[in-house]
Amino acid sequence: MKNLKDKAISIKGKKYVLVSDRVIYFNENFKDGCIITELLSEPASDHVVVKAMVYPHGMVCQEGKESRCFTGHSQAIVGDGYINKTSALENAETSAVGRALGMMGIGVLESIASADEINKATGSEGKKKAGIFCTACGEEAIVSAKTGRPYCPN
Repeated sequence: MKNLKDKAISIKGKKYVLVSDRVIYFNENFKDGCIITELLSEPASDHVVVKAMVYPHGMVCQEGKESRCFTGHSQAIVGDGYINKTSALENAETSAVGRALGMMGIGVLESIASADEINKATGSEGKKKAGIFCTACGEEAIVSAKTGRPYCPN
């Protein structure tokens, strides 16, 4: 994957590169690099806080290569929104990794924020209705900014 601009999606008129595309780019271009995540909050807490550290040349200083680290943090509230009902930790971890990669400059087009962060920040205003309805609850489905597929809001 040479050019991440081709992978960008548009949210509210701004271009964003998904964290999954940032991770693939990192793994393809930094073979010795590593990404480490750490849970900073208490495991039983309703607020999940995750720290991600990106080492482009690995954690061990290698001759002729800089030893650099890029850090990103994220938080999620358990039960806040559709994804955080069951996957708040995973969501926070992904966002933290996206921010750390963004600090390194990977996938930064107009902002360091990931598409998921923008969707989270815009709340229901950023949610596109699918025009179809959930067969279980009857609510109108929302189109996922990440996959482009509809999902039940409940």
